[in-house]
Amino acid sequence: MSDSYTEVTSRSWGSRLRGSIKGILVGLLLVVIAVALLWWNEGRAVKRARALEEGAGQVVSASANERNTALEGKLVHMTGLASTDETLRDTQFGLARQSLKLRRVVQIYQWREKSHSETKEKLGGGTETKTTYTYEKAWETSLQDSSRFKRPEGHRNPDRMPYRAWSSVAGTVTLGVFRLSAALVDEIGGYHQVSLSAPGVADSLRIPAGMRQQADELYLGADPLSPRIGDMRIHFEAVDPQNVSIVSVQKGDSFVPYVAANGNQVELLESGIQTADQMFQAAQDRNTMLTWGLRLLGYILMFIGFRMLFGTIRILAAVIPALGRLVGGAIGLVAGILAAVVSLVVVAIAWVFYRPLLGIGLLAAAVALLFGLKKVKREDAPVMSPASPPPPPPPR
Repeated sequence: MSDSYTEVTSRSWGSRLRGSIKGILVGLLLVVIAVALLWWNEGRAVKRARALEEGAGQVVSASANERNTALEGKLVHMTGLASTDETLRDTQFGLARQSLKLRRVVQIYQWREKSHSETKEKLGGGTETKTTYTYEKAWETSLQDSSRFKRPEGHRNPDRMPYRAWSSVAGTVTLGVFRLSAALVDEIGGYHQVSLSAPGVADSLRIPAGMRQQADELYLGADPLSPRIGDMRIHFEAVDPQNVSIVSVQKGDSFVPYVAANGNQVELLESGIQTADQMFQAAQDRNTMLTWGLRLLGYILMFIGFRMLFGTIRILAAVIPALGRLVGGAIGLVAGILAAVVSLVVVAIAWVFYRPLLGIGLLAAAVALLFGLKKVKREDAPVMSPASPPPPPPPR
């Protein structure tokens, strides 16, 4: 079920102009932030890549089933079953399970507001904005504050949740004869929904008054097939013992991160049995993806910043809507080109700073390419020979 409410607002040309002038400062700030982000990202990427390369050159594969004192303080690669003897218990519902991690997922049925706006420019530079607010019922894991809705009447949500989300992690998780550090345990994933009819779970589960069990969920409400605002449903998820592969520094019967020469820490965990080479390659791939993701974010911030810097020109032209759209398109193109150029320059300079050999080599190659192109053009140009003198006139 959903309904909607539409609101139409207007804004004068003068108000838009004043807003665009303020936007110049915001645009300048975004450009500065983008430059700083791009510069920092290149340094971070190089630092991380070098740390991983250093670690890959020093790691030693070892057995998790015996403690080799000769490897104390060394970067080791181990594989095996991450397990625990602990039983995690949700004291509110009594559910108990021998798991690495256990959590309670709580959802409440409530109203959710979405909005969509369309803005049209009018002759004279003003705008008219039509905003449609749509209301629908949905299951959410957190309360939606209906007092902030544009139209709270008829869309009231509960102001509290009788039950909250909860989670627990085993205090001791072992890998052979070693204990995994809390940081390594945090990296273990693979949550799956717990069957409430499983042996041991069904016996420990306590269902509070007013709730009912519906398959592998607990339901608080009149009818699970026809939920009402305020109804709740709860299920449990767990991470079971599983095979893992780790790269870390052996310290006593546990592990600590490896600190590379540049200060970057290396500590890896992957699900399943993987070789050290596979783990370091996966880490390098993640570093590359993060690097390109932050580069794209920096470009987008810079593009928005440049558009805001030129926003006043767009508003001045918007007195005539068609002209405003034309100028806006041109500004978008210019902003895109400027953002690309400045982003590339920042990255190139950062490469020279963080990777001098590679950066200078690339710049030298670019210069050589430019000179090569000029030389080819000169060689391809037609050679103009001097004109021959005219033949002497015949004797009379």
